Amino acid sequence: MKKPTLVVMAAGMGSRFGGLKQMTPVDARGNSLLHYSLYDAYTAGFGKVVFIIKQAIAEDFKKVTAGLERYLDVAYVYQELDKLPKGYTVPEGRVKPWGTGHAVLCAKDAIDGPFAVINADDFYGRGAYTAIADFFRSAHADNEYAMVGYLLRNAMTDNGYVARGVCEIENNYLTGVTERTHIEKRGDDAAYTEDGTHYVPLSGSTVVSMNFWGFTPRILAELEQRFPKFLDKNLPVNPEKCEFFLPTVANAQILEGLGSVHVLHTDEAWYGVTYREDLPSVQAAIAALHEAGVYPEVLFP
Repeated sequence: MKKPTLVVMAAGMGSRFGGLKQMTPVDARGNSLLHYSLYDAYTAGFGKVVFIIKQAIAEDFKKVTAGLERYLDVAYVYQELDKLPKGYTVPEGRVKPWGTGHAVLCAKDAIDGPFAVINADDFYGRGAYTAIADFFRSAHADNEYAMVGYLLRNAMTDNGYVARGVCEIENNYLTGVTERTHIEKRGDDAAYTEDGTHYVPLSGSTVVSMNFWGFTPRILAELEQRFPKFLDKNLPVNPEKCEFFLPTVANAQILEGLGSVHVLHTDEAWYGVTYREDLPSVQAAIAALHEAGVYPEVLFP
């Protein structure tokens, strides 16, 4: 089987890449969370990585990923506002990227087999990459996808609220994802609010999406077909801020009976520097994983 590709969404990192929290070192050797994701993917059997970035950060980004070519095939693609279907133009005043669905669509020509999609600034854990790689090795139709589901208690911060996709699951298949943009930790459980006043309890065992997907190239055709329809519907009402989200397209295929998403369960803990106060605990967690022998002293010698 062709080795799967890892698609890393990093275009949202901004023009001052080197100073952004996403690339803050989390170990003594200067590695960021991105380096751990790349190491975990390489160890799980991925053969290629496609970085989705902006031209404005390309020079700095390539310094950070220098030397990776010795381990993985590496490609860089660019998500820019003017990468639109023929006949469409960027609305006046638009500066916001077009969303995760558009990001993956920008990588279409660099993908030629099964691929996983991750955020550049999240730590997903070794088991998540192994689960996706095992899924790719199993037999399934080209419209069968996968998503790694995390227990909410393993995907929270002590230092503020987070946004998570709350999953509806039936027989290990995803039936829907509802985006909750304000979830706060409550011990081992949580609560979300829509108005900042009224809170609804959420069990810590709730399965949530952390934007770690496994796809076949079929999703690329779906994105290409649905993006113009999205623009036709949303540009007239929200030209400056509408976003074409990857989960929305997967969800639409489920609802229309055109695809399915296996939910792959993991007990891994998510780590991220959502708030400045998160950094010490993330660094401590990474150090503990090294101490336990999960990671070698040098990731990519």
